[in-house]
Amino acid sequence: MAFENPSREKIKEILEKAGNIAIVGLSDKPDRTSHMIAEALQSNGYRIIPVNPVVSGEILGEKVYPSLKDIPEPIDIVDVFRRSEYTPEIAKEAVEIGANVLWLQQGIINEEAADTAVKGGLTVIMDRCIKVEDSLLIGKRHG
Repeated sequence: MAFENPSREKIKEILEKAGNIAIVGLSDKPDRTSHMIAEALQSNGYRIIPVNPVVSGEILGEKVYPSLKDIPEPIDIVDVFRRSEYTPEIAKEAVEIGANVLWLQQGIINEEAADTAVKGGLTVIMDRCIKVEDSLLIGKRHG
């Protein structure tokens, strides 16, 4: 069966319930899209957790982890800023850590990753920007 994103109502519910958002491929460079989106999510009240094996220390004041498995707390959404071919492995890790949602950013589509995540009990959102959805569906959470 062809993949279909959840309804806007379901996406809104996911965002309203989201606590920790692990951002895979979050860049430490402020001019990169992943950095700008993470910063926007953070300023809107979400807790972001950077995942990047080549950056150590902190990004946006949060400790960076080399992989999802290294994060010592539960993750609600795994938001992915990596090319499509890397997503099946990320989906496997998301299932292993018991995340609730695998979110592939705009322009990222991988049926294998979606299949792995759905079989593992995760909700999957592909080819959508989490910041855009948050702005459209939630607006300002805190402030």
